[in-house]
Amino acid sequence: MWWNFSDSNMEDRRACPDVRPRNPHTNYRGPIDGDLPPRARNLANNPPAHAFRGGANQLGRHPRTNNHPVPHWQREEMFAATGRNPHPKRRNHGGHANDEPRGPRHGQENDTRQRNGNQEGRNRRPPWADENFQQRRTPQQKSAEQPQQVKKLGYKFLESLLHKDPSEVVITLATSLGLKELLSHSYMKPNFLELICQVLRKACSSRMDRQSVLHVLGILKNSSFLRVCLPAYVVRMATESNPDVRNQYPEHISNIISLLQDLVSVFPASSVQETSMLISLLPASLNALRASGVDIEEETEKNLEKVHTIIEHLQEKRREDTLRVDTYTLVQPKAEDHVDSYRTMPIYPTYNEVHLDEKPFLRPNIISGKYESTAVYLDTHFRLLREDFVRPLREGILELLQSFEDQGLRKKKFDDIRIYFNTRIITPVCSSSGIVYKVQFDTKPLKYVRWQNSKRLLYGSLVCMSKDNFETFLFATVSNREQEDLCRGFVQLCFNEQSQQLLAEVQPSDSFLMVETTAYFEAYRHVLEGLQEIQEEDVPFQRNIVECDSHVREPSYLLMGGRYDFTPLITNPSATGESLRNAEGLRHSRVNVLDLSQWPSKEALKLDDSQMEALHFALTRELAIIQGPPGTGKTYVGLKIVQALLTNDPVWQISRQNFPILVVCYTNHALDQFLEGIYKCQKPSIVRVGGRSSSDILKQFTLRELRNKREFRRNLPMHLRRAYMSIMTQMKESEQELCKGAQTLECTMLGIVQERHLEKYISSQHWKSLINGPIQDNEWVCFQSWKHSMMLEWLGLGVISFTQSIAPAGPESIAQAEGEEEEEEGEEEGSLIEIAEEADLIQADRVIEEEEVVRPRRRKKEETGAVQELAKGLLAMRIENYGPGTAAGQEQAAGEWETQRSQKKKMKKKVKDELRKLNAMTEAKANEIQDVWQLDLNSRWQLYRLWLQRYQADTRRKILSYEHQYHTSAERMAELRLQEDLHILKDAQVIGMTTTGAAKYRQILQKVEPRIVIVEEAAEVLEAHTIATLSKACQHLILIGDHQQLRPSANVYDLAKNFNLEVSLFERLVKVNIPFVRLNYQHRMRPEIARLLTPHIYQDLENHPSVLKYEKIKGVSSNLFFVEHNFPEQEIQEGKSHQNQHEAHFVVELCKYFLCQEYLPSQITILTTYTGQLFCLRRLMPAKTFAGVKVHVVDKYQGEENDIILLSLVRSNLEGKVGFLQIPNRICVALSRAKKGMYCIGNMQMLAKVPLWSKIIHTLRENNQIGQTLQLCCQNHPDTYSLVSKAADFQKVPEGGCSLPCEFRLGCGHVCTRACHPYDSLHKEFQCMKPCQKVICQDGHRCPLICFQECQPCQVKVPKIILRCGHEQMVPCSMRESEFCCQEPCPKFLKCGHRCSNPCGEMCVRLCSEMVTVKLKCGHNQQVKCGNVEDIMYGLPVKCTTKCGAVLDCGHPCPGSCHSCFEGRFHEHCQQPCKRLLICSHKCQEPCVGECPPCQRTCQNRCVHSQCKKKCGELCSPCVEPCVWRCQHYRCTKLCSEPCNRPPCHVPCSKPLACGHPCIGLCGEPCPKKCRVCHQEEVTQIFFGFEDEPDARFVQLEDCSHIFEVQALDRYMNEQKDDEVAIRLKVCPICQVPIRKNLRYGTSIKQRLEEIEIVKQKIQGSAGEIATSRERLKALLEGKSLLSQLLPEDFLMLTEKLGQKNLSVKDLSLVENYISFYDHLAVLYDFLKKVDFSEQGKVRTRLDQVHEWLAKKRLSFTSQELNDLQSEIQRLTYLVNLLTRCKMAKGKVSGTIAEEICSVRKLLERTCKFTQEDEKLVQKKMEALKATLPCSGLGISEKERVQIVQAMGLPRGHWFKCRNGHIYVIGDCGGAMQRGTCPECKEVIGGMNHTLESSNQLASEMDGAQHAAWSETANNLMNFEEIQRMM
Repeated sequence: MWWNFSDSNMEDRRACPDVRPRNPHTNYRGPIDGDLPPRARNLANNPPAHAFRGGANQLGRHPRTNNHPVPHWQREEMFAATGRNPHPKRRNHGGHANDEPRGPRHGQENDTRQRNGNQEGRNRRPPWADENFQQRRTPQQKSAEQPQQVKKLGYKFLESLLHKDPSEVVITLATSLGLKELLSHSYMKPNFLELICQVLRKACSSRMDRQSVLHVLGILKNSSFLRVCLPAYVVRMATESNPDVRNQYPEHISNIISLLQDLVSVFPASSVQETSMLISLLPASLNALRASGVDIEEETEKNLEKVHTIIEHLQEKRREDTLRVDTYTLVQPKAEDHVDSYRTMPIYPTYNEVHLDEKPFLRPNIISGKYESTAVYLDTHFRLLREDFVRPLREGILELLQSFEDQGLRKKKFDDIRIYFNTRIITPVCSSSGIVYKVQFDTKPLKYVRWQNSKRLLYGSLVCMSKDNFETFLFATVSNREQEDLCRGFVQLCFNEQSQQLLAEVQPSDSFLMVETTAYFEAYRHVLEGLQEIQEEDVPFQRNIVECDSHVREPSYLLMGGRYDFTPLITNPSATGESLRNAEGLRHSRVNVLDLSQWPSKEALKLDDSQMEALHFALTRELAIIQGPPGTGKTYVGLKIVQALLTNDPVWQISRQNFPILVVCYTNHALDQFLEGIYKCQKPSIVRVGGRSSSDILKQFTLRELRNKREFRRNLPMHLRRAYMSIMTQMKESEQELCKGAQTLECTMLGIVQERHLEKYISSQHWKSLINGPIQDNEWVCFQSWKHSMMLEWLGLGVISFTQSIAPAGPESIAQAEGEEEEEEGEEEGSLIEIAEEADLIQADRVIEEEEVVRPRRRKKEETGAVQELAKGLLAMRIENYGPGTAAGQEQAAGEWETQRSQKKKMKKKVKDELRKLNAMTEAKANEIQDVWQLDLNSRWQLYRLWLQRYQADTRRKILSYEHQYHTSAERMAELRLQEDLHILKDAQVIGMTTTGAAKYRQILQKVEPRIVIVEEAAEVLEAHTIATLSKACQHLILIGDHQQLRPSANVYDLAKNFNLEVSLFERLVKVNIPFVRLNYQHRMRPEIARLLTPHIYQDLENHPSVLKYEKIKGVSSNLFFVEHNFPEQEIQEGKSHQNQHEAHFVVELCKYFLCQEYLPSQITILTTYTGQLFCLRRLMPAKTFAGVKVHVVDKYQGEENDIILLSLVRSNLEGKVGFLQIPNRICVALSRAKKGMYCIGNMQMLAKVPLWSKIIHTLRENNQIGQTLQLCCQNHPDTYSLVSKAADFQKVPEGGCSLPCEFRLGCGHVCTRACHPYDSLHKEFQCMKPCQKVICQDGHRCPLICFQECQPCQVKVPKIILRCGHEQMVPCSMRESEFCCQEPCPKFLKCGHRCSNPCGEMCVRLCSEMVTVKLKCGHNQQVKCGNVEDIMYGLPVKCTTKCGAVLDCGHPCPGSCHSCFEGRFHEHCQQPCKRLLICSHKCQEPCVGECPPCQRTCQNRCVHSQCKKKCGELCSPCVEPCVWRCQHYRCTKLCSEPCNRPPCHVPCSKPLACGHPCIGLCGEPCPKKCRVCHQEEVTQIFFGFEDEPDARFVQLEDCSHIFEVQALDRYMNEQKDDEVAIRLKVCPICQVPIRKNLRYGTSIKQRLEEIEIVKQKIQGSAGEIATSRERLKALLEGKSLLSQLLPEDFLMLTEKLGQKNLSVKDLSLVENYISFYDHLAVLYDFLKKVDFSEQGKVRTRLDQVHEWLAKKRLSFTSQELNDLQSEIQRLTYLVNLLTRCKMAKGKVSGTIAEEICSVRKLLERTCKFTQEDEKLVQKKMEALKATLPCSGLGISEKERVQIVQAMGLPRGHWFKCRNGHIYVIGDCGGAMQRGTCPECKEVIGGMNHTLESSNQLASEMDGAQHAAWSETANNLMNFEEIQRMM
């Protein structure tokens, strides 16, 4: 608990909510949440000047809001939370309330508030858009705007808070931004100050909102209110003269003391100074008041003394310098008798417990008598429960501390704990529950752990971490467990409050030892906290539970009499006889529940005797215990009880408040079953709280689903909605900042940080030394021009240092390195049946669904992506997806120079190992170093780790405040969620919880106050859990369970057995003779199985008649049998579990046998007693055979049943260890699950040593139901038996029958080929695979199919005469002649004269397919189908296939056809291969084009180190390995890619060849493979002329293996011919292969390659040039508005093209051409609207053809394409121009002009190419027509029109045109004042006296004017558009 005060103090605090304002004259009812106070409501629109009181009020209010009614703060804060101003138009208006709009909405709002009370938001949309409260703006947007205006808190508002619930008060204050401002004033009027104290005290009394209370107290602690106002107020008390005021001071002093008490408990260190001053002032004021006759209560003085004592204690600690932070815990005096001291005991283990092995004081759970008192009872269970989780941790750590010196510590097994080495806290992570931390641990010792089944690091498990042998330690719980993360050594932990304070000092480099205890700590914590909080008087049923009084009363709500209606329990009244339908039915409708004689009969209720007794007992006793042995119908009775209670809720719902029934179950599965049963029979409103539900029905009732319902959100009180928005905004802002730092921290562990990021953390001396490098080493000179990471070089990971530091890797070391990298391959599991992993099952029971971490994959991917992106800029080298040169400036893209694989792996391992090391250099040692390059490699890494730690510490420091902010906000949000949940739970009729859920939600349950609590599986629940679930309001407790089945599980065996911890409340009450009812009739097991339980476990369990009617199990001689064996078990290493292969194989075969007996898979369950056996079974059970069979551990199957149970007991060993098979409860569960048949296998000889097993085995032997072999009985041959004792024996019954053949005669006459099989006895499913051979037609033909296939009509072909035509045809035997289509050729002739081409039996063809020659529109003759000739006549297009034949610009003939070349207008690409030699020496592979594109083949450049893998046309990355050209005479010191700085060696090679003769090569060169003796002819063959000389020396070219005489080859390679212009590599003189790889001629080759790279660079263009061109083209494209409007898809394509990466100059050139052509095309499309509508279709078709051709894919435009395109666009431009002019002159063209136009159109509309001659002729004719035909209104582009209008600068209505449409302008007022002549056509223009010439008109196409500037319309309307524009 966080309150550090005694009970009396708590009582004082609880009394506080009744505090009222002190003003006796204020007489009004406090407003309900959301209401206006009465005065403010009445005067909402016109408040009087005195609406707010006094100067204090003015201090607390903003002048603008002074006259607003109270609710205005709600609206403004509501809008402030969303970042919006509710009155945008009033931002700059001050002080006038009446400025507020008074529309109907406001009236309605106030009315709504009056009507709805605390459901304020029901009819009004909340300020956020949806139920998920999404923010409207990002934090960055918010900060960019003006600061948010703080809503001040006034007197009336504070006064209204006094009438609200403490929870609402504290949430409202914590959310309000005005509280800080209110408490910042250094002067306040007394009445205002007193009111503030009252409100604060009430706020602090809230028990559910701890974080909000902390927030409010945090503001109070740092305020002027505490430092100035309160001391001044206390001092003034002594001099107060007014007796009325004096008499009210004690109440206010009590409030102040309470606040001080809260402050010192929460902030002992930071508030001690201010509180001590006030405490020192209070006694004097109290004495003065007492002296003046004021009565001071004793309680007030006691409290003052208590606070005074605490402050003195704190001051002493402060003087000792031990009080530094607010986590200091106040020391409480220990109670002498140990009772009640448990309330102050820390829940987590203490230092003394871990180190001193102090034996705790414990009392056993009393199971045979009463407890001394309730305090002793609570203390006993608290201490036992705490010890149950503390002891394993304590003893484990003590054992660990004693083992630290052991060498084999990492391999040592500990019983109580699990250990994780080298654990590091990497980075904080934001989660919904607050800040959790990503922690990394060493996975090497855990490589055999099977994480999906391991119980390690399960959700809620407690871990303890220490870096100093547990002198100090941190506690945390596992908050998220993802299997893939665990495999990599990562887990997320949530640290407890004390540990979080210490985390500020922890660095990612700190290494911890982490210890885990397996207990589910979260459940312990919630229950222990609950036990500490429970007041003794609040424990219900103390008389029975504590004092063990055997008299149990009826529920208190029945004291007033209770009449129950049992009709709904009688599900089928008609079945109970006439009596019920008539008078008896009416009599039973309402009965006195306490009088059993009035109840309906047990038959009517469908209950047996004991069930009837149980129902009556449960409804009439306040503490009812119902024991239900296996199969007796516990759940059935439980549902009847709930149904009766829900039906008759008026009996126990005796107040207005709704009190739900609480149902508690131990497991999720039982909870689902019970709640489903309730829902089906009653359909009440349910809320389910527990792990993930497997029920589809119940998913809608989980808290998460109910929370997200829109109506729930809408009905939430406003203070919760406002608080939600406020806290969510704070969380988002903190998370954003926190994530940046956290990702940086994570990155630092992924590789080597670049030196530039570490510069700030490296001393200037070290920085200069690092950057300058080892200058004395001349190897470094070559690096000056390269970008590289000095840090990598310095750490021995660079291009020189690492290569030279590693020895050549031998095959063994490479194999070893690869072995280290290999991962173990898992088995293929997809084909096996599904079994819930144990870890998943435990996790499911632990995790409450509402708190389950839901992180979508997408978000996880985004987070990983963000870290990877950050790593690119931060790291010089990454160890993941590593490659040399992942350094900055050396990034290795796919396909660049490859490094040796072994080097990569060694580098990666080296970096990983070094980053995991802990030893960093000390500051002192670092300061002594001058030159960092003089250090050895080990010291360099130590210094790097020091720099890295500084960087990490600085990053960690920067995000600490955000961490704290986020965590505080998240905790407040969690409390807010609890408030929301409280609203949901209060409205429910039934609340269903698991015990874990009930423990977590215990605080809410105390508020919900369920009157009736039903605990299912009560005997499996620890007593402490049950007690923590109950509230003081509980009036009726019903416990249902069976203590003779599974008991509660305790962690510590000693506590379970010797302290009775495993005895549940259920069992204890039964043992102390509290009355209970046992259900006596079992409805599950057949009598043979029930005989195993009675009398050995249950004395008198009777069989219900229904179980006597079960049929016998098929295929076996006995319905119950135990198979004995002595095959040994195997122990499983990690899980401390066991398996028995013999049993597993036997059980699986037996299961398969029962499936053959036609049992459904759902009727069979395999049970085993150990988890290890579970997965052994799974490996043997393919899903294909066993899908649907359930496989479970016994403990997880309590409450379940099935027809057939197969039980594997597993244990079998020479030591006789039976483990928990000796526990009677477990035996009971295992033997009571089967209904009809049970078959068990185990080592019965060993088990017989256990007394209970001995009795059971004796019973089995008496009935001949045990033995070494199970007798199988064949259903088909009843006299045939088979004995099986092991899995192999089932081969005797391969199909589940016996070994005899089946011999069943099938319906087809064949015999069944299988062995005897009991399934499919009538062989309906059997498929006979023999040939059919049935006669299927009259001609005697036989069926050709397999027997099981259905016979088809006979398909044998026979000759038949077709009646319609008389032809003879081969027709299928089964087909009639009339149905057959004759296949002879048709003899008929078509209309065209050609013969029909269809077969005789088909209809004649409609279109003749005979080919005929026709002349096409293009003038070519072509063969077409006769039927298509008519299409040509009607103008339908036909594709002309005549070869184009035109000679292209490249000189080759065009490959296209007349159609594909658009009749010669656009020619196809030339397809002839280019074959020009490229600069790289390859032949161009592309078709013939103007320019050859870059070579697309793989680059052939290579050196001795590696080979370039890029495309040949791309720039090569130079090799930066050291040059290897060296011999004993010379050595090159340059890099591989640089020209060598040594001469060629001419000394003959002294090595012998393989043949023994001397080498003919030179020193330092590869030895030629030819020998002067052995290959004399080849060697001495003359090529250059000196080959036959005896001392001639040779060089072998590595690229082609030809050998040449060295002197001649030297001359050839080094000579530069004057006439040689082309830049290319030298080639082999013989085979012409380019010479690329030769050390002797390396300099020559490198010079050539460098020249080639320069040429490539020019072809590709420089990055700057490309960037400039790209931006220019983007700007050009943006300006093409017509293009974007008319051709949007093409515009988008060009935009995307410009946005692509890696564009070359050539690509940009192509884009520029596209922009130009598409823009021309868009302009032409736009001009179409000026062409006559009848002409538009033809022109559009032509434009579409150009568009279609332009859209073809191409790398560039050839000169041919550019020529064709320009010609066609020019033609279309002329055509559009001509047609536009024709439209303008419509009806005015004379005969000669019309002929001229016709001739021009003929030229322009032709389909052949538009030649230059054509263009000249058209141009000449158009010029002649220009004077006659008017321009197209304008004859200019839209852009030009806009420019002209803007240049003239005249308003609309000044543009006119002459008779022929030529445009002119009139200035001034726009009215015509003189006449003139048109310069184009000499017609009259203008007019006189503001009157336009009648032949002229307004040119609206120029400026869009609807009327002239000077006209009657204009004068009347004053050009309304202009007025609008000006306005």
